[in-house]
Amino acid sequence: MLVITRKTDESILIADNIEVTILEISKDRVKLGVSAPRDITIIRYELVTAQNENRESAQIISKDALNALLNSNKS
Repeated sequence: MLVITRKTDESILIADNIEVTILEISKDRVKLGVSAPRDITIIRYELVTAQNENRESAQIISKDALNALLNSNKS
């Protein structure tokens, strides 16, 4: 992992076309601005983690268990 120290309004450049700018630094938060081409997806890490966990949970449920659950709601 590369660790870089930056101040407000300073930036880093990633691969010639992604600029990350420090917009604001407060007590326990840093606000970042990201400028990148539209074809590059930018998503918060915790959302990717949640998507992966949901996907794994959905795969664990067998079709029989799902059908049993659906049938129990009909009664």
